Amino acid sequence: MQDLVANKVHDEARQGEAFAPFTNDENQYNKRFYIESYGCQMNFSDSEIVASILQNEGFGATRNYEEADLVLLNTCSIREKAEQTVRKRLTEFRKIKDAKPGLLVGVLGCMAERLKSKFLEEEKLVDLVVGPDAYRTLPVLIEEAETGQKSVNVLLSREETYADISPVRLDSNGVTAFISIMRGCNNMCSFCVVPFTRGRERSRDVYSIIAEAQNLFDRGYKEVTLLGQNVDSYYWIDEANDEIVTFGKLLEKVALVSPELRVRFSTSHPKDITDEVLFTMAKYDNICNYIHLPLQSGSTRVLQLMNRTYTREWYIAKVKRIREIIPDCGISSDIIAGFCTETEDDHADTLSMMQSSAYDMSYMFFYSERPGTLAARRYKDDVPEEVKKRRLKEIVELQNRLSYQSNKQDVGKTFKVLIEGNSKKSDADWMGRNSQNKVIVFPKENYNYKKGDYAFVRVNDFTQATLIGEAVKE
Repeated sequence: MQDLVANKVHDEARQGEAFAPFTNDENQYNKRFYIESYGCQMNFSDSEIVASILQNEGFGATRNYEEADLVLLNTCSIREKAEQTVRKRLTEFRKIKDAKPGLLVGVLGCMAERLKSKFLEEEKLVDLVVGPDAYRTLPVLIEEAETGQKSVNVLLSREETYADISPVRLDSNGVTAFISIMRGCNNMCSFCVVPFTRGRERSRDVYSIIAEAQNLFDRGYKEVTLLGQNVDSYYWIDEANDEIVTFGKLLEKVALVSPELRVRFSTSHPKDITDEVLFTMAKYDNICNYIHLPLQSGSTRVLQLMNRTYTREWYIAKVKRIREIIPDCGISSDIIAGFCTETEDDHADTLSMMQSSAYDMSYMFFYSERPGTLAARRYKDDVPEEVKKRRLKEIVELQNRLSYQSNKQDVGKTFKVLIEGNSKKSDADWMGRNSQNKVIVFPKENYNYKKGDYAFVRVNDFTQATLIGEAVKE
């Protein structure tokens, strides 16, 4: 199953990650909550909002579910694997609940609306079900559940953006953070359930976004990623100043918080990314030269079935335009193998498009029908699984070659790297990323760097996934 919603990178290392409590939290809490997150980065961002709401109600976070009074799973409906994992986890928590009757178990997020009756009534796995637009009602729902009632709120909203809630950061490294700039999606891609689980698009007010970015920078963060199902359709009217704030203008305003604050965004839609955005990226050094531009398929016929609203030729022209304005821009993509009716010629079109675009990396999956999507209602999932897997294997092998070639071209170049922490393999090495979102590892040696610093690093070697270098003087 393809692992991506429209915003939307799934970090496999983080699936099922438990929310971390504050470091050295001196507050006293009467109750503890435990929350696991699955799916895209938007879900992890939502968990931070939930944590803020719960902590204001006197709940403290814990990473040990055995000491929790409230267990929550923030779920994803995009991928079959995540859905299976969540059901398995809920079954495990029900067993714990048998031994601890006061424990409340709840499901949040995208699976909530679709599977509410199944979880609550049929399988009796949970006490409360809360959709992505109803997190403000959590305190009331918890009170109801504590009396033995089953509590549900999966109503979608046309206004909710949680703009006034300051998220409690997952704080995995204290250097990078995510800022949600909008919610919902208006793109009815036939393979995707997001418009039905997260509702229509609505943009958060620009002042709350800038304030959150400033607050993060003041607290020592050095990079923010602006999140939305389709950031390029961000649109907010500033009536006080009679200004329409497009995504390009928002990007500039965040960049102006500080030249020391790096700015990224995810995800763009090929039909919506504008020259205004590209020229803004080129204008500001602290806006990273990296765009995640989902392709999904290289065949115009399949793209029409997917309701992607662009053609193969449109996409090629968009990649060309990006490279005209930002020559050193890194580009990554999403690719689905084996969508309904896909032929060998369609598959060949995808491979040739990957070659043409020369992606630095891609997120690649074979298609699996998801209940509730337009594709499930309109088309037959008629490509045999063994064919899907073979095509996916060919896509992955090609991307591996493209990634290898992309990294090889960086040997001898010097990049400004934001240090995120120690290398996974050795505490004697730093790990960071360059503007193009490539991981760079380099020895600490005698340089007086610390996490969150910028360093200039010359690339001497590489692997398919990582650049290897050494720090140099500016």
